[in-house]
Amino acid sequence: MTSMSGIRIKDVKDLKERNEKQVTEKEKSHAGMLYQPADPELVSDRENTVRKLYDYNRIYPLDHEKRKSAIKEILGKTKESCIVEQPFFCTYGYNTTVGENFFLNVNGKLMDSGRITIGDNVFIAPNVCIITEEHAMDVEQRNKGLEYTHPVTIGNNVWICTGAMILPGVTIGDGSVIGAGSVVTKDVPSGCLAAGNPCRVIRKL
Repeated sequence: MTSMSGIRIKDVKDLKERNEKQVTEKEKSHAGMLYQPADPELVSDRENTVRKLYDYNRIYPLDHEKRKSAIKEILGKTKESCIVEQPFFCTYGYNTTVGENFFLNVNGKLMDSGRITIGDNVFIAPNVCIITEEHAMDVEQRNKGLEYTHPVTIGNNVWICTGAMILPGVTIGDGSVIGAGSVVTKDVPSGCLAAGNPCRVIRKL
């Protein structure tokens, strides 16, 4: 059984039943629990990703083979055809998996403190940001830097147009198109054109 965010309820229950000291901040983040991103393990992981991104974004743009090899060392899982234009940013990289024939245009941002799962034949236009994390609503928790993450899932054959922002916990169904500049706050069904702020379904495709 899973929750609306795709997290297995049994896994969350198991974590909460364990001694709090035995549960890592990374495990908490993946379970949708309140966690501390300043945890040394997570800081080290982010710094490692920053080093990889520094190198990736300075590869000669026409050296396609080197770029292809380097992006596989950044993202959690890729298929044969995976094009990520420079410059590119992600938080961890390893929390993002992409399917076959993936294209991410310039200034793509994958804020993957939580998991981002992307299907086959997904095209993402310039200046798109996909976000999985949110600060705590409680001011004391927020001032301590505590966060939650909510996974984002994008189906097959999806096109996300220029400047769209995909917010935490969103699922976009197969074959849908997200219009330019949209702020996607809720799930988008399969086979739809959706646009606006907040994003809403315009029509079926």
